[in-house]
Amino acid sequence: MKRLGLLTGGGDCPGLNAVIRAVVKSAVAHRGWEVIGIEDGYDGLVGEPRFRTLAPADVQGILPRGGTILGTSNRGNPFAVPIRRPDGTVFYEDRSDQVIENIERLRLDALITIGGDGTLRIGLELVEKGVPIIGVPKTIDNDIAGTDVSFGFDTAVETATDAIDRLHTTAESHHRVMVLEVMGRHAGWIGLHAGLAGGADVILIPEIPFDLNRVAEKVAMRERAGRRFSIVVVSEGARPVGGEPVFIEPPGEGGYGRLGGIANRVGAGLAAMTGKETRVTILGHVQRGGSPTAFDRVLATRFGVEAVRMVERGEFGKMVALRGQDLTAVDIADAVRVPKLVDPDGELVQTAEEIGISFGR
Repeated sequence: MKRLGLLTGGGDCPGLNAVIRAVVKSAVAHRGWEVIGIEDGYDGLVGEPRFRTLAPADVQGILPRGGTILGTSNRGNPFAVPIRRPDGTVFYEDRSDQVIENIERLRLDALITIGGDGTLRIGLELVEKGVPIIGVPKTIDNDIAGTDVSFGFDTAVETATDAIDRLHTTAESHHRVMVLEVMGRHAGWIGLHAGLAGGADVILIPEIPFDLNRVAEKVAMRERAGRRFSIVVVSEGARPVGGEPVFIEPPGEGGYGRLGGIANRVGAGLAAMTGKETRVTILGHVQRGGSPTAFDRVLATRFGVEAVRMVERGEFGKMVALRGQDLTAVDIADAVRVPKLVDPDGELVQTAEEIGISFGR
């Protein structure tokens, strides 16, 4: 009998509970193994371990639930744990050996880590220290290389598309420019897909620096054609030509920062340049919450079961991935080497431009 550890790291997203459920059902009910759920991501393995045994009864009814029953942390890094000195300054301490000690203390034969690039990078560092890890890609940003899509993305796009649909009616009624800011960090996948699906007039993404004059020209052109409103979708990491992304909290010593606010700048600029009434909506964490779509439930379930199979086959240091319609295993090192970004000249962008969507270039 094997004893598996399971944790969810990074930002929450729809589908995490579906993976947890699949791992427990596949490992416990089907194989007779034991699953130990680590609480609050890697933080649960620093200091006194926080964990619980997961039985099939513990995962009943969680398939449609958003979030994660295990809790998570998007800033928990055992290789850089923030320690506050008496004078108030902060330094970062490597507690990875403590994580390894706790894994041994819990008698784990393998650790399944469900997370985005940050969680997987930490997992890779632990692999290099001898920890048997299987990665499961999770992110609404869809920026993990090695897999065609990660669960959580489809739900986020559906949420953003619904918001665009709702903004259309009020924009048309009041003849306004509506600017919607969506998540995605430095990847424009959510903005591109939701903008296409929602019939946006302008899509601004990080991979294509924009000229606000070109955006204003698009709004003016629609006005001359009798279309007295416009929908502008802005990815949170978008930036003007020669400019930088906008941060609510700039990156600190730990390397983290909070993007946000670019839509307000775009909205203010368009109002001044076009003279049109402009409203800004920042969708924010609504994109992370709620019930996962059917696609994400199925993908997350497939990923969870395949992760258990990979443990059985001893494929450690690898991540489960979707290639086409099939699942495969890829090296975590390859998956996190570079982020998967939108190709500025790719088919999706060309399709958008051919139907009249402006990228501000």
